[in-house]
Amino acid sequence: MAAHTDDEQDVPPAPEERGFVAEVGFLFVDAGRQARDLYQVLVRTLYFSFNGRSEKGAFVDQLYLQGNQSVFFLTVFMGFFGMILVFQAGVQALRIIPDLTMLGATFLQLLVRDLAASIGALMLATRVGAGIAAEIGSMVVTEQVDALRMCAADPIEYLVVPRFKAGIVATTAVVIWSAGIAWLSGMLTAWAFFGVLPRTFANIQMVGVGDVVVGLTKCIAYGAAIPIVSAQSGLSTFGGSEGVGWATTRAVVNSSLAVIILNFFISAAGLAIFP
Repeated sequence: MAAHTDDEQDVPPAPEERGFVAEVGFLFVDAGRQARDLYQVLVRTLYFSFNGRSEKGAFVDQLYLQGNQSVFFLTVFMGFFGMILVFQAGVQALRIIPDLTMLGATFLQLLVRDLAASIGALMLATRVGAGIAAEIGSMVVTEQVDALRMCAADPIEYLVVPRFKAGIVATTAVVIWSAGIAWLSGMLTAWAFFGVLPRTFANIQMVGVGDVVVGLTKCIAYGAAIPIVSAQSGLSTFGGSEGVGWATTRAVVNSSLAVIILNFFISAAGLAIFP
């Protein structure tokens, strides 16, 4: 995970200089290299999370940056998301049956089991992931990470672990808050456009223990994945300010992809355990 200079970095041939087979092979090799680096960052982060020195101040700072400063963004987004989803669901349901008494119960189950965590995490990947990659990437190209190593300090312990711990707590808290906002905005939409009374919409009979467990598991998994993936992108930065831009883009793309992949596996496991 050391920083690279332009002379040290092996620059691959330009895409137009490679044939189709070589291009496909390069993509697979690059994906394998990134997966290896990501695994190493994950293992060392978990190790230092339990055996490293605790930096409470850094954890609190990251909790504020990832949690408090994301509340307004997620509140606005999930508020509109809840309104749009309930409105579209109500319009489509009325074409089949004239009864919307189960609209609130169905919406709440989807929100708790999947939508709140997955959609909220995708939005956090764009904001939190980009911030982590840009910050760590800037430290790499300005040789601050090398300075940490010269002081016998592990960059994973001092840079990644606080973001990892804060990401789990902040993501879970912000997603729960934004889920409540989406549910309230959906309730108001159902009342205003379809005449569904709030007491009818506030139906929790379809939400079971399995839905809550699956939803919380996704919050924790996404909160852990976004900082790890983004930090790995930042630590692999090279090439100055242009490299920081590429690292930021890669962090957002890879974090979003990680959320989608985790969503698939957790949803499949949840369906098997809590059918």
